[in-house]
Amino acid sequence: MVASVNRSAALIGLGAIGQAVCAAASAEELPLKQVVVRPGKREAAQALLPEGIDAIDSLDALDSEIGLVIECAGHQAVRAYGDAILSRGLDFALLSAGALADDDLLNALSTSAVEGDARLRVLSGAIGGIDALAAAGQALTRVRYTARKPPLSWRGSPAEEVCDLTQVSQPTPVFEGSARAAALGFEKNANVVATVALASIGFDRTEVALIADPDATGNSHEIEASGGGYDLRFHTKGATLASNPKTSALTAESALRALRGHAPGLSV
Repeated sequence: MVASVNRSAALIGLGAIGQAVCAAASAEELPLKQVVVRPGKREAAQALLPEGIDAIDSLDALDSEIGLVIECAGHQAVRAYGDAILSRGLDFALLSAGALADDDLLNALSTSAVEGDARLRVLSGAIGGIDALAAAGQALTRVRYTARKPPLSWRGSPAEEVCDLTQVSQPTPVFEGSARAAALGFEKNANVVATVALASIGFDRTEVALIADPDATGNSHEIEASGGGYDLRFHTKGATLASNPKTSALTAESALRALRGHAPGLSV
């Protein structure tokens, strides 16, 4: 007899990414059943959702068929919900991987995952090449990640303390340092930094450069990794979400891929 598996999924967050995921999931008839929103926001959120997807404002309202929860709501959501989700034995997939630059949080969630017999997953988000990077893993001796975005895409980040983003006329570094410092300092812009670090040689050894580039027409991500006989180079460039130019459209597609992989059938 084949063991029963909870095949439905829930999201946390209904911002630009969450809305894009819900619309596409509904069109594809993917197993997305609920969206967790902040207390008091349930009715307003429900008005934005396609038929068949329900807004809830508490984890206690999660349907018994839910087996996967995907976070689309930022670092604070990871801190607020992660332990409770994993302790219930539900898989927890993150887009806001930068939250895991906090070692205490990473250790706590990893422990909850083991004790709850659940998986704590980091989605690839806006970048490609993570599978090969993770396969090479600790054999690598150097990993460098470079992000190039239009200057105004760095608004609301520490980049505003480095330069006047409205006056940038040539590619200008707004950060150079470790992945840990970048992930914690650029909370809304650098989750990819954390994904690269977690997949390879860690937050403190992974090098990061963040660049405000007036010639950039979208968000560009470059990985250079070497060591252990490997010489890896990956360049990812994609359109941004129309509703949020800080966010790559591929981020939403990454969450959709997780939903597709949670459904029965072939998964690649």
